[in-house]
Amino acid sequence: MLLWHLTQPPAASEAQRDRLAQRFAFSSHLVSPARQATDRTLRPVAPAYKDIPSWISSVGAGVALLAADGGSVSHDICLVDPRTDTVTIRPAPATGDRYAPFVLRPPAATMPEYAAPMGCLPADLNEDGWQDVIVYYWGRSPVLFMRRPATPPGAGAFLARELVHPRAVWNTNAATTGDYDGDGHLDLVFGNYFPDGARVLDPTAHQPGLLVMNASLSNARNGGTNRLLRFTGATRGPAPDARFTEVPDAFGTDAARGWTLAMGTHDLDGDQRPELYVANDFGPDQLLVNQSSPGRIRFREAVGERHATTPKSKVLGRDSFKGMGVAFAHLGPDDVPDILVGNITEDFALHESNFAFTATGTPEDTGRALHRGTAPHDDDSEPLGLSRTGWTWDVKAADFDNDGGPEIMHATGFVAGRTNGWALLQETAMSNDLILDHPRLWPHFPAGTDLSGHDRNTFFVRAGAGGRFTDVAGEVGVGTDAVSRAFAVGDVDADGRLDFVVANQWAPSVMYRNTGPAHPALGLRLRLPATGGATRPAIGATATLTLPDGSVRTEQLYPANGHNGVNAPDITFGLGGGAAPSTALPVRLTWRDGDGRVRTGTTTLRPGWHELVLTERILTKETR
Repeated sequence: MLLWHLTQPPAASEAQRDRLAQRFAFSSHLVSPARQATDRTLRPVAPAYKDIPSWISSVGAGVALLAADGGSVSHDICLVDPRTDTVTIRPAPATGDRYAPFVLRPPAATMPEYAAPMGCLPADLNEDGWQDVIVYYWGRSPVLFMRRPATPPGAGAFLARELVHPRAVWNTNAATTGDYDGDGHLDLVFGNYFPDGARVLDPTAHQPGLLVMNASLSNARNGGTNRLLRFTGATRGPAPDARFTEVPDAFGTDAARGWTLAMGTHDLDGDQRPELYVANDFGPDQLLVNQSSPGRIRFREAVGERHATTPKSKVLGRDSFKGMGVAFAHLGPDDVPDILVGNITEDFALHESNFAFTATGTPEDTGRALHRGTAPHDDDSEPLGLSRTGWTWDVKAADFDNDGGPEIMHATGFVAGRTNGWALLQETAMSNDLILDHPRLWPHFPAGTDLSGHDRNTFFVRAGAGGRFTDVAGEVGVGTDAVSRAFAVGDVDADGRLDFVVANQWAPSVMYRNTGPAHPALGLRLRLPATGGATRPAIGATATLTLPDGSVRTEQLYPANGHNGVNAPDITFGLGGGAAPSTALPVRLTWRDGDGRVRTGTTTLRPGWHELVLTERILTKETR
């Protein structure tokens, strides 16, 4: 008992929590229908999984923010609701009834009954200035919903196109985008879970060797194949399309078949070629260092170094945990982004650890180490107070009070029910790997099973620079105990305060509008020229802000990181009390143009929202 008390992390007092919470306030708004008595909580599953339907039915909620009307303000929501297996686009609450919500559906003839949507990823795929939407599924390969230009938002404004030909059976749980080869065009990455071809949600499917479970709880490599597809062409006009070609062996033969639940794109070494973090369930995550050139995509895996007091399971790239979310943030004063990862951290059950991989060197040192295959990052989640959050999925870091430092949120919970299934799951955790891939040998998890079904989402606030984070979700009013999967963050009402949407599994999803007493902020909508005088989000651009005290802050524009949650394609800098609203601040911008050339430019901007078109001469427009 004494040892248990000695190992408990410091806890903030009630008074301290109240002081931290006073900096925030949110109002909640439903963004999907209220719970109905007829709502389902299970999916039909293949006979091989008949004894574990709750487990198989545990994913599918996703959310993204976008500009469905063709503008630059991301005040629209793309929501994947597993209760109805629909992908709906609607105006965000408090932004007006600008159009009626509508559903994105591929042609019925191309949609098998055993396919269900898992997430949506907005991106301007054909570079015409209109955001398209990629929807990915269990049971089929992704669909590109190409936006018809100059048409009002509605189902008819999107034209469904197949990503791959012929259509295939994938089981996708993560997607991200970036210009990985530096040719000036966005490429696509998909993280797949169950094996390719497995009709997991088909109650008539009998596929020996395909309808399997993970072959290990710590090093499973029998999942679906992760895929990277490189941009190879586009069609614009009334019949828009975009073409992508798969890059063979982009991940390596063995590493490509982890059970992937989350992905993240970010430039960790400052060379304008983004790295890729792959968060795998049941096995080591992967940090893939970008060593590509135009037309040729190549990665090298980097792993962390183990120190005398570091458990192997907390070394980057050697962990044995259940990676289900990833985000990037600056947790210290250095310019190197840190990496946040969500795992299972359930007290008295399966207590692994979340990760906060903080950079240990300068940008120059980090770059050299990464390209040698070494990740110079140590896990500091425990001293930072971020290690324990329950059964954790998506992770997001954002500055909700504009004080200059990030708050951190975790979407939590697995299966909500009445019968605690943890004892059975712990028996499974001690099983021999030789039997784990046989679903019939798993314990029964029928309807009504509860596995961390009432964990509360987190909202971590830091008590000063260099201090620990404290979870004040309950005090702030965002600590729902619904089973949650994903967040999307953005300033939907353009008032200078970040809002967020949480996608819930088998429950209504909610937007939390920020009504707190935030400091001023500098908001950037960075755009690249598109066809016909239009513009598109400058994915991959970097902004560096110099504050009046001489301190420097850097942010990158990669909105599609995590598990099924996509942020608005914006950059915001919270200014704290260090800049008056009339103060013009210098901003340095770095980006790739449409030809793949790296460009830089500088401008001075006052607090507020600004739309910047990145050309040889940066064009600035102050907006709301």
